[in-house]
Amino acid sequence: MAWRNERVLFRGTCAATGKSIITGFAPASGMVVYDRDYWWSDAWDALTFGVDYDFSRPFFAQFHDFLMRVPMPAVFNARTTNVLYGNYTGEYKNGYMVSASWEGENVAYAMRANSVKDSVDVSSLTHSSLCYEDVASEKLYNTYFSDECENCTDSWFLYGCKGCVSCFGCTNLRNKSYYIFNEPYSKEEYAKKVGELNTGSYASFIKLRDQFAALKATAIRKYAVTTNAKDVTGDHIINSADSTFCFDVINARDCKYAINAIDLNDSYDTYGAGAHAELLYEAFDSGVQAMRQIFVGTIYGGSDIYYSFNCHGCGNLFGCIGLRNKEYCIFNRQYSKEEYMALRAKIIEQMGAMPYVDRKGREYRYGEFFPVELSPFAYNETAAQDNFPLTPAACEEKGFLWREIGRGEHSATTAASELPDNIHDATDAILQAVIACANCGRAYRIIQQELDFLRRANIPLPRQCPECRHRRRFLLINLPRLYHRRCMCKGVHSGGEHFHGAVACPNEFETSHAPERPEVIYCEQCYNAEVV
Repeated sequence: MAWRNERVLFRGTCAATGKSIITGFAPASGMVVYDRDYWWSDAWDALTFGVDYDFSRPFFAQFHDFLMRVPMPAVFNARTTNVLYGNYTGEYKNGYMVSASWEGENVAYAMRANSVKDSVDVSSLTHSSLCYEDVASEKLYNTYFSDECENCTDSWFLYGCKGCVSCFGCTNLRNKSYYIFNEPYSKEEYAKKVGELNTGSYASFIKLRDQFAALKATAIRKYAVTTNAKDVTGDHIINSADSTFCFDVINARDCKYAINAIDLNDSYDTYGAGAHAELLYEAFDSGVQAMRQIFVGTIYGGSDIYYSFNCHGCGNLFGCIGLRNKEYCIFNRQYSKEEYMALRAKIIEQMGAMPYVDRKGREYRYGEFFPVELSPFAYNETAAQDNFPLTPAACEEKGFLWREIGRGEHSATTAASELPDNIHDATDAILQAVIACANCGRAYRIIQQELDFLRRANIPLPRQCPECRHRRRFLLINLPRLYHRRCMCKGVHSGGEHFHGAVACPNEFETSHAPERPEVIYCEQCYNAEVV
């Protein structure tokens, strides 16, 4: 994760054209960066940067020097059209500040938005459309401010609901319609009541949000969110089987330690990988009709690729960077198949005999991923900081780089408190305002796509910047940890009959809910007895 900067962007200059660019590489990183479209063009050839392997130096030391020479694209977006200020996103069209996402269209301010359309401010959302501030859900349509839901339509403020239509402020409902704060209404009463809630007013919205939060706090929770999953451990797992310690995965088989994976088989230790791939090991942002990608980052397509970075459509690579449609290369030098296999074997042997030793004395041989200290990103710029947060002092102690992240060059002209209370009072002039975030003070703006969505959905203007909104959603998703716990059902229940009767449930499980958290966690049997 410390080699993947998903969301921190900088202003830079294309080293080839002099064009001003937005990039994920800090100017202080020393990386050679090209405009994304120029990088993907035929105007240059990464083979010209090839070097001979030096058996007098450790592999990782040589790779780092090589990494500093070979040009990188400003952002890692492949097969995308009009995706602005996004990173690690593929098969996308018209995306604005979309990161770590695969397949989508007309989406803004999103992370892990896979097969999503016409949505704004969403995280870990799958196969959904017309969504706003939804988290860790799938198959939603025209649904807002909801998390851990499935197959819901035309609804607001839901938690743990499935198959619901036209519900507002509800938890743990199944196949219901016309419910408000878990109370049933007729279709006509529902329409009248929801109309009176005045969701377009920020003052009314805050009251509704707080009322829902109070109800949500009392809701029981299943130990893990899984759909059509068999023999799995982890959380937010869909259509998967025989997989262990996996989080945010869809269509995974026989995998272990996978996070944010789609269509992935027989793989181990991956982050942001898949898209019809198998036999991946220690890989991030890799896959796409691929197999046998080992110790790699940002490898799309191909097979039998080892210790390589940002190569596409290749086969039989070792220690390569920036190649496209090449085969039998080592450090971007072309070899015959026989030469390649012989040299690769010698390098692997040398990596064991001559390890790389980092500044803290840790040794890295063949079989280890790239050292964190050689990453082109500071630790706090990467997904590692999101999932395994450290302080600057802790980074220093571990030998990781910390870099202060600036707030940008714009100064706010409008306080969030000065925004119109009702979305219908927001004229197009709001698009020119530079707003100070009510939470952190960072300057932000409202974009046209966002304003159009808010007007149509009758949602008030956001009072927080995109970064604070992202952090709020991110904190709704448990970190990738598992704890061995026991079902908290004590035998006193309000739902259907429980298999354990009036005594405490004996079931135990692995859950991402830490023991010190306040939520009441049930096993699947007890949870289903209560909500189905």
